[in-house]
Amino acid sequence: MMPDMIKNICILDMSCQRNCRVFELEDDKMPAACDSVLEDIEDIVSAEDLKPHDRQFVRKDVFPKVRKRNSQKNIQTDDDPPSDSIIPGAQKIWIRTWGCSHNNSDGEYMAGQLAAYGYKITDNSAEADLWLLNSCTVKNPAEDHFRNSIKKAQEGKKKVVLAGCVPQAQPRQDYLKGLSIIGVQQIDRVVEVVEETIKGHSVRLLGQKKDNGKRLGGARLDLPKIRKNPLIEIISINTGDFCQQAVTLEKTFHPRSNMFQSFQVCSQRLWCLNACTYCKTKHARGDLASYPIEELVDRATQSFQEGVCEIWLTSEDTGAYGRDIGTDLPTLLWKLVEAIPEGAMLRLGMTNPPYILEHLEEMAKILNHPRVYAFLHIPVQSASDSVLMDMKREYCVADFKQVVDFLQEKVPGITIATDIICGFPGETDEDFQETMKLVEQYRFPSLFINQFYPRPGTPAAKMHQVPAAVKKQRTKDLSQLFHSYNPYDHKVGERQRVLVTEESFDSNYYVAHNPFYEQVLVPKDPLLMGKMVEVNIYEAGKHFMKGQPVSDARVYTASISRPLAKGEVSGLTEEFRHAPQNGTNWKTHPSAEIPVKTPFSWWMALQLPWQQEGGGLKILSVSLALLAVLVMFYYGGMKTEL
Repeated sequence: MMPDMIKNICILDMSCQRNCRVFELEDDKMPAACDSVLEDIEDIVSAEDLKPHDRQFVRKDVFPKVRKRNSQKNIQTDDDPPSDSIIPGAQKIWIRTWGCSHNNSDGEYMAGQLAAYGYKITDNSAEADLWLLNSCTVKNPAEDHFRNSIKKAQEGKKKVVLAGCVPQAQPRQDYLKGLSIIGVQQIDRVVEVVEETIKGHSVRLLGQKKDNGKRLGGARLDLPKIRKNPLIEIISINTGDFCQQAVTLEKTFHPRSNMFQSFQVCSQRLWCLNACTYCKTKHARGDLASYPIEELVDRATQSFQEGVCEIWLTSEDTGAYGRDIGTDLPTLLWKLVEAIPEGAMLRLGMTNPPYILEHLEEMAKILNHPRVYAFLHIPVQSASDSVLMDMKREYCVADFKQVVDFLQEKVPGITIATDIICGFPGETDEDFQETMKLVEQYRFPSLFINQFYPRPGTPAAKMHQVPAAVKKQRTKDLSQLFHSYNPYDHKVGERQRVLVTEESFDSNYYVAHNPFYEQVLVPKDPLLMGKMVEVNIYEAGKHFMKGQPVSDARVYTASISRPLAKGEVSGLTEEFRHAPQNGTNWKTHPSAEIPVKTPFSWWMALQLPWQQEGGGLKILSVSLALLAVLVMFYYGGMKTEL
């Protein structure tokens, strides 16, 4: 090339591939070395320039500058994140549950999943970052407490997630607007809802669970859970199955699509097997959907392996179990009895007269089993057939009496608990007197007396109401009758076998139950907790007896392992419990300063790669491999240059 054609020449240092030396060449200031025509671009390199071989040795004297860091600055421990942090899994959560044992079971499952993810479940509502309120819709007072708790949380600038039957049945109430809601069938997705709520989004998951177009029941039984009492496992044997009618709510954040959209939620219109005109729960829980017998037996077996010594079966109607899957309650109970170890007990939940009538013979045999409490909760609600007809209870008083008389004859000493509603719309004085006579006849040791409250959206709310003063007086009269007799006086002096499971409200005694599920208070000896012992009854009250342990009697320990600590997550299958033997990985995470074990397959699905066990080592290995490739590429280029 000619000198007058050379204007700018940029030579790249191939050893660094970053530095560029630019020669500005002008016609009147051309260096002597360029007075002649250049035959090759390499001729422009002068003799003083370093050769490639020299550059290789010069590089050895170059050292990277290490930037000093203050090791104590900006350090935040995992247990104490910044106060304004919105990192999911680092917050404290307070859970409040109202209502039945089914609702309590749902609350335990939600607490277990959140704790397994890393959230701290706290008993102190003031220190919590988020309140999870699990509601009950049976009575107005329960809903009033729920509404007041929402207001209190908002005043305290707490994040709020709502669960249970109230928001499920009526999600469009004004005081629920803008709040996150998780439906009764969506409790296995509570972590998602809590995460998005903490980030400031409003999420509502109220729909029906489906699998290939088939409607499913509730959440799986093998989810992690934190039992309120580590010695008692509550198992829901069936759950809701909704036939739905979609309505559009306000725009909410949808975690799956990571965007805000109009969210379709469903208002249930298919009732449970009963169609009681006063009941609100059917709006929330829906139609019957029974869990398979195998899953229920597996859950019970697993619970015993975790130190549980008492199983409660719960449902909106235990007696209706299996009608949707071709089986029945006695078949389930016989299978469960086979799994109950000696020293442990099974308690049945509520059942309505129409369904227990079909299985009276078998139920009597089961209730006589030594590992099943001779106890049954059968609500009558009223002793007037006309009132029962208005309630649409689908039985008459004679049916109730037939069940009670048969069981009392075939299961001596059985405890029958029942419910009565005072002041149902249209109830006359004569109707109420029939109810008083029924209580006087059977002298129920356990009686739940409820003053009628009209629930919005129910047929009974539209009926002609009994005056409030009359309802109140009838409730008072029935309560006085109930407290006029002592059902346990004749048992003083008896020797009974009792199972100790909890502490009394005044913390002065331990609470145990005899084979008829009657409450017996025993001395607070830690060695008795979770054990079945024999006691001598020396005192009786209206709702309890007091017993002194017999020193020479045998003590039964039901569980094959120690009970879990209070607040510890349960729900591990045998596969994960024997992780060291079969190579399954599992991780321990804190929840309220109590160790929590969670299986690899469930926990790791919720973590990022660098949060997983050994994740940091994997990333380091990949980084070193990439560095090696770069070094090889560089030295390959150097050889070419040489």
